[in-house]
Amino acid sequence: MRELPPAVRGCVLCAVLAAVVCAAPALTDSATPWAAVLLLAALYLGCELVRALPLPGTRVPEGLGSFLPVVLAAVCLLPPAAAALVALPGGFAGAVAQPPATVRRVWHGAQQATAAWAAAQVFGLLGGPAALGGGPTAGSGAPAALADFPAVLLPATAAAVAFGLVTTVLDGAVLAAAEGRTASAAWREPPVRWLAPHCVHGLAGLMMAVMWRSPYGIPAALLVLLPMYVSCWVFAQYHRESAAHRATIRALVQAVDIKDRYTRGHSERVGQASTLIARELGMAGDRLEVVRIAGILHDVGKLGVPTRLLRKDGPLTPQERRTIELHPEYGHEMVRGIGFLGEARSAILHHHERVDGSGYPYGLRGEQIPELARVVAVADAFDAMTSTRSYSRARPVPTALSELQRCAGSHFDPAMVRALTDAIGRHGWHPVVTSDEDLQVISDPAPGEPPGPRPGPGAPTRRRGPDGPGPAPHGRPAGAGGPTAAGTAALRVLPAQDGKAPPGRGADAAPGPDEPGARGVR
Repeated sequence: MRELPPAVRGCVLCAVLAAVVCAAPALTDSATPWAAVLLLAALYLGCELVRALPLPGTRVPEGLGSFLPVVLAAVCLLPPAAAALVALPGGFAGAVAQPPATVRRVWHGAQQATAAWAAAQVFGLLGGPAALGGGPTAGSGAPAALADFPAVLLPATAAAVAFGLVTTVLDGAVLAAAEGRTASAAWREPPVRWLAPHCVHGLAGLMMAVMWRSPYGIPAALLVLLPMYVSCWVFAQYHRESAAHRATIRALVQAVDIKDRYTRGHSERVGQASTLIARELGMAGDRLEVVRIAGILHDVGKLGVPTRLLRKDGPLTPQERRTIELHPEYGHEMVRGIGFLGEARSAILHHHERVDGSGYPYGLRGEQIPELARVVAVADAFDAMTSTRSYSRARPVPTALSELQRCAGSHFDPAMVRALTDAIGRHGWHPVVTSDEDLQVISDPAPGEPPGPRPGPGAPTRRRGPDGPGPAPHGRPAGAGGPTAAGTAALRVLPAQDGKAPPGRGADAAPGPDEPGARGVR
């Protein structure tokens, strides 16, 4: 606890006190149905222990997840304080992935106990015990009346929503305390992300409670664990599929990195900037993830470009430039068969189109260009300007944003430029650090000093490759508004590209009057 920030310690202590206040009345109430409390608590604890502490030489069955329906069954069957007691041991025993393990276990136990108490209060206030049949403290045996359907669905659903709401609020509070986030940022996650799972768990818990109160009693209620296990297995299959998708993306960007190792981090930063723009535009959920993937994979077509061109020192010939400009089409063909990429494929193909029709490969203009491609185009140019290249120093973030605004309406969609400007103005730009050699710091220059960092004597420089200039291999600064040491570790990703140069111009030619800040590259 001592190594935790004071605000986090305060959150944990408040949660523990709340759990104690919620559960303590059950210890002194003579009406507490201890048989049901102990059985449900042991069942929940046993499920969590099997997952967290498998026996030596055994393997935890794949898909075995948290058995919250057991807790929500207790919410329907027991008084609020008794339901809080059921949640305590299983919550404390749940698996934790990061240290400090003890503090996390205490937090989870207190969080679930408090949430169970609140859910049971909601269930009681809405007449759930009467609709379920029998008294709220009955633990087993024949009910006073059969469950009243569909009347019992409303209090059960409301209880599940209350459980999810309390856990989400508490998670957001400790996240805000730990990372210094604002309340709006900590609770920004769309409600559907936690609401749907808790409603499903609530219905499973209600099914268990109904069977518990039925003439068939406790054995029938325990049979509900079988479909619960199957649902957990299906959920785990989904997560494994998601992990396979991430591994596919990681393999693609690492393959590009092998071809041009000097632009390490560009793709990840473009994905990060694309996400900022998309959030500002109101995108959420799966589409937000598609935008991020599109930004990361926008240069994957460079796998089809000859390595000698990507690593060439000096200017490109017109023929070499035409070969480079095929990389969006190469990328689209490479990912065509990857179904989960969806709309990201169009962004990979069209991220070099310009709204005035002067881009490539098809010369689309305005609304003809897919929305995600317009997002990635702005993010790509922004990172090119705020990253150190062999032909230019990294520009300060305000300078890069001003350049984007200058080119809005010709090169870039003005709405995307405004979204990036507003997002950075509100949250800042803190690019992820992808390697020890990729720390990036960009700040406004001191009076009389040129923008960007100044290389010291003998500092390594880099050739300008056909894919656009890349960073120096050591000590490279890049876009941002502040040091990025606090940035989170991310995929090690790479290659880059910037804006398009007019046909026939040498790779090291000076930018034309209508080009965005970085010198023309594919």
